[in-house]
Amino acid sequence: MSTTTVKAPAAPPEQQRPEARTEPDTRISLRAHVRHTSALVRRNLLWIKQDAESMLDAVLMPIVFTLLFVYVFGGSVGQSLGGGRDEYIQYAIPGLMAMTGMNMAMGVGTGFNQDFQTGVMDRFRSLPISRSSVMTAKIVVELLRMLIATAILLTVALIIGFSVESVPGLLASVGLALAFGVGLMWIFLTMGVVMKSAQAIQGMGFLVLMPLQFGSSIFAPTTSMPGWLQAFTDYNPLSSLADAARGLMNGGTPVAHDVWVTLIWSVVMTGVMAPIAIHKFRTRT
Repeated sequence: MSTTTVKAPAAPPEQQRPEARTEPDTRISLRAHVRHTSALVRRNLLWIKQDAESMLDAVLMPIVFTLLFVYVFGGSVGQSLGGGRDEYIQYAIPGLMAMTGMNMAMGVGTGFNQDFQTGVMDRFRSLPISRSSVMTAKIVVELLRMLIATAILLTVALIIGFSVESVPGLLASVGLALAFGVGLMWIFLTMGVVMKSAQAIQGMGFLVLMPLQFGSSIFAPTTSMPGWLQAFTDYNPLSSLADAARGLMNGGTPVAHDVWVTLIWSVVMTGVMAPIAIHKFRTRT
């Protein structure tokens, strides 16, 4: 007696496992990448619109840091520069622009990690979209936030007496800060994928960023620092970014070396960390 095996009908496409419907990034065209990234940028912007409190750091932090450093340290540090508070304003504002990118970058990592904890990434995993577009959209939105923070910083600076000697130099300084910020964002996106919690990312971020910020020429000249610390500041990319922005905006000092050092750091950080971040993200999702 023969036995007939009846195969169960295949599940409809909408009931199949999400992983079966998700195509690798290599099978998605460049046009599709751009379309996916644009849609995710719009999604992130709508989320910010619904959660306006997420913009508090971009709006308030530039105001707080500008007023704090100018009016607390401006008098004493300004005297060492050969002037007073007005002299320190010209010195500190370009440095604070460099610091803005670091603060925005750390927010990328913590926000990305929280998306894993809240289940947002589970939704992205079920969609036939490129994994890299998810990360690229995060960076685009953070760059917009960084532009807003920089605009607020410059507005407050102009109100308290900052003067721009060169508008093209100002635009070039903003471009340098954005390029450097992108490199930092890829580092923190990698941390957002591999680390277990947003608190761990914040702790690690402060542990690394604080020495970089204060061991640089952002807030004060390095000539009065100990020799070993001056050696550290000479190789600190934040010093190069701050000095380049200072020279471009205020004029009077050569900036070619600092500009090239900043660009090289930006390209290296992006070129090394972007593939790592995308690979880790694909592996996790």
